[in-house]
This record gives sequence, structure tokens and C-alpha cells, in this order.
Amino acid sequence: MAVAIPVGAAAATTPTTNTTAKDAATASTKASLNYDSFLKLLVAQMKNQDPTQPMDSTQQISQLATFSQVEQTIQTNTNLESLLQRTSLSEANAVIGKTVTSADGKTTGVVKEVTLYSDGIVALLENGTKLPIGPGVSVK
Repeated sequence: MAVAIPVGAAAATTPTTNTTAKDAATASTKASLNYDSFLKLLVAQMKNQDPTQPMDSTQQISQLATFSQVEQTIQTNTNLESLLQRTSLSEANAVIGKTVTSADGKTTGVVKEVTLYSDGIVALLENGTKLPIGPGVSVK
């Protein structure tokens, strides 16, 4: 599902979200819940352990480190998604006012407006034609 994000001079500085960013946020929330659940389980396990046979601390630390790595990976993915979104906004804004020609050469015109979707950029030309910006499209 594509989410339209109008791009222009004012829109370039406005924070926006797309489907991918929402997915990353959801994954981050789920990981936090799992991480919190792990800590709760760990505390319960420590409270209820047999004093004559204590829990293996090496295994406990290994599990905690694994969950920490997963959480850091999700945070890194969230940051990368944000960076990709900013790059897409810059690319979309850069074609406004430029002349674009489709890959087959049949459609050409000056870009009046650009809409950024989660799966690509669509330019609205001054003549009212919509042109997806992708491989083969030339921008002058």
C-alpha cells in the first residue's frame, strides 16, 4: 500500500512517515516488549531458583547480550529507514521545475509537483500527466 507524501519547498522540512517507517517502529515496540518480558522472566527465575542449584550466570549473561544485540539492530534499522526517507525527499524535491522524459521518450514535460510513495516517486507534469520517476527516466 502506497502512502502519498506531497513534496515541495515547505514539505522538505516537515517530518513525515511512510509504511516502512511505521513497520520499523512496530518492530522496535515489539522488541522492547520482548526485552522487557525477558527481564521480568529473568527476575522471576532468580527469585524462584533453588539455592542449592543456582542458575548458570554465563547462560544468563549470554541471553541478555543476545536480546541487547537484537534491540540495537532494530534501532539501527529505524535510523536507516529515517535516512532513506530523507534521501527520498531530497531526490523528489530536486526534480521539481526540471524537464523529465519517460524511458520510452513518449512522455516529456516540466515537473510541477512530486508525490513520494513508499515504493517510489511520481511526478505530476505541468500538462497534468503523471510520470513515475524510475530507471530510464531522464531529468534535465
